[in-house]
Amino acid sequence: MKPDISIIIINWNSKAFVETCVRSIFEQTRNIEFEIIVLDNASCDGCGEMLAAKFPKVNFIQGDKNLGFSRGNNQAALRARADTLLFLNPDTEVRPGAIQRLFAVTTSHADAGAVGARLLNSDGTLQDSCLQAFPTILNQMADAAILRRLFPKSSLWGTMSLYSGDSQEAAVEGISGACIMTPKPVFDRVGGFSETYFMYFEDMDYCLKVRKAGRRNYYVPDAEIIHHGGKSAAASTSKFSSVMMAESAWRFFGKEHGRATAALFRFCMALKAISRSMGVALLYPAAGTSSRRTLLKNTFFKWKCVARWALGAESWVRNY
Repeated sequence: MKPDISIIIINWNSKAFVETCVRSIFEQTRNIEFEIIVLDNASCDGCGEMLAAKFPKVNFIQGDKNLGFSRGNNQAALRARADTLLFLNPDTEVRPGAIQRLFAVTTSHADAGAVGARLLNSDGTLQDSCLQAFPTILNQMADAAILRRLFPKSSLWGTMSLYSGDSQEAAVEGISGACIMTPKPVFDRVGGFSETYFMYFEDMDYCLKVRKAGRRNYYVPDAEIIHHGGKSAAASTSKFSSVMMAESAWRFFGKEHGRATAALFRFCMALKAISRSMGVALLYPAAGTSSRRTLLKNTFFKWKCVARWALGAESWVRNY
């Protein structure tokens, strides 16, 4: 029998997360037919063996190279049999009724393009990155934790619907790629995820393509998904993630707004990274605790990497 939903998960060294995610899907999803497709991006971490032993109904695909998020999801979607797709990060955990609610909104709105859930951190607190405004140079330059805390409802972030108190679905600009449900005909029509990006910004790109195709993106506040990696990923000091984030933003601006805007973004990022690095260096002598010093060191490292990227010194990123 043809399933109602094809759920797609991309694994890269996340076997334990995948196990928790898949178990939550089976335990918390009722009265709806679904298939699960897991594609491993050449991590070969034993995920396939685990799924075969514990969840034999899952369709596992072993990749021979790391395709990244966009290409991996596009490849997995070719195997999908349902007319509705749900892309889930491996480090997500489904709460009761969440998938049914997303499916109800997707199928009841003729103009639905991308539908997203309310994402929660591991401790149950709100993850405000589940909604985002389409990237502009202004909101990319202004993006800082302190400004988000001071002005959480600013249109710069696109998060107003998180604080409205309304339990009904709402049309928004962009939703997080950690959880995106979309009609397969729409996915095929807009060409799936743009493979311009190895990771990051593919979700905003997809949401923008959906809007350009005359569809709307919906946020469903009463569909809750725990995103365990959201908080840690946002604070990551990995050179790869820091540089890739900046590179993907640059590619987004080039793709959507042209070379001049992309060049302006790179210049602004150089100024931002250098000023942030200098600010952290000035704060370090008065850091006090060892944990505070470690945080400042990691922050300095992150912005140093971004500054090097802006100045063209991280050429390896062009290979992705």
